[in-house]
Amino acid sequence: MFRWLLGGKEPQVGAEKTTVLNIGEEQIQNPYTELTALKGHHDIVRFLVQVDDNRFASACDDGSVLVWDLQTGEVLFEFHGHNQKITAIAVFPSSETYHVKANLILTASSDKTVIAWDCESGQQWGKTSDFHSTVKTLIVVQSLDVWLSGGSELRVWNRNFNLLGETGCFSDGGILALIELPKNCVAAAVGKDLIIFKISMSKELDKWDIFQMKCLSGHQDIVRTVINVNELTFVSGCDAGELIVWDALDWSIQGSERNFPHMYPQQDSPPENRLLPPQEEVSIQHLSSDRECVYVAVGRGIYVYNLYTKRVIAFQKNAHDSSIQHMANIPNRQLVSCSEDGSVRIWELRSKPQLQAESVPAGFFTMWSFGKGNKQSNQTVKKMNENGIVASLELIGDLIGHSSAVQMFLYFQDHGLVTCSADQLIILWKEGKRESRLRSLLLFQKLEQNGDLQFRYSPH
Repeated sequence: MFRWLLGGKEPQVGAEKTTVLNIGEEQIQNPYTELTALKGHHDIVRFLVQVDDNRFASACDDGSVLVWDLQTGEVLFEFHGHNQKITAIAVFPSSETYHVKANLILTASSDKTVIAWDCESGQQWGKTSDFHSTVKTLIVVQSLDVWLSGGSELRVWNRNFNLLGETGCFSDGGILALIELPKNCVAAAVGKDLIIFKISMSKELDKWDIFQMKCLSGHQDIVRTVINVNELTFVSGCDAGELIVWDALDWSIQGSERNFPHMYPQQDSPPENRLLPPQEEVSIQHLSSDRECVYVAVGRGIYVYNLYTKRVIAFQKNAHDSSIQHMANIPNRQLVSCSEDGSVRIWELRSKPQLQAESVPAGFFTMWSFGKGNKQSNQTVKKMNENGIVASLELIGDLIGHSSAVQMFLYFQDHGLVTCSADQLIILWKEGKRESRLRSLLLFQKLEQNGDLQFRYSPH
């Protein structure tokens, strides 16, 4: 059932007072003014994954997986095969090249199993349980029609769950993150290092080789998040607050930034709130990119690192009341973030007008001439260049519907946002104007079919 979203947010009871930005009740730039809550799970809903343009799947700490219809909000399939919480999920798409028509959902669990579910029949496709520890990450390499599992070891599997190859066991907690790189390579986050592996078919039938190509030791602490930016670049972040930009072909360092929370003082906060954040808020918890910039979630703050200028160009130190759980870019230079505080916020990256934040000295417009009188002007411009903050993250929407930590979300161009939470709910956030047009169109179509209208209605 839909209800209107009024916006606005009261601080959590007992929460520490912060200078977090509050948009208020009038959110004229927020398109998501309608919501519907979906109930089906009975524990924390931790993962969402897009199956196709009209379906998504949700995974819960009770081990269940549900497949939903985006338009109707109905549960299409319920998968029950795990007896502990889901730790990773991925979609193995259908393939015309390999003559496979069904999309598969891969789920890993703390019960040390991985199961594949057929999204067309609703049946279990395959299952394997021969793991030394919990599988923490799954990726699909479509070009090779294989999938990889990362835990205490890296393993390569085909669609039929045949083990094609594996590495030895890793210490330091095993593999925390995996991404695909060009030329059949992958990057695995293991402790403080990124290990580059190349996978290729062996001379033996149904066997694959996994070669360790390089160990990248640029970080000073545990690497928890790695993302692809484009075909030539990937980025990693660690618990010490370090961001490193890597070349995806030769694996060299292209840029870096460290200690995000310490970079800029919070000008509008009282002195007692300007202290360095506790250690847990220094960690880079999530990364996102629009191919031009990398958005870095550090504690409850968001920093925007430009890949061309190699510096931070915008930031919001207190984007949420609590730590950010998930973040992703959507069209029109917008970003969505969700937090432990139960909020989902929409941001827009906007360029600042030149010289907006600086007072212009009298001699500014003649600063390119010679003379001692222009020294102050040159220092002003130098200060602006050193600061590098040439854009701002503007809050344009605050989606308040969950009563507990929001774990993650999905964006669908034609359907809006889908969020999941520790409150066991899934919420569909829809564009109010679009939904209103669709309802009007449906009403006029029904009236026309009943002969009550003598003209055709146009939604335009």
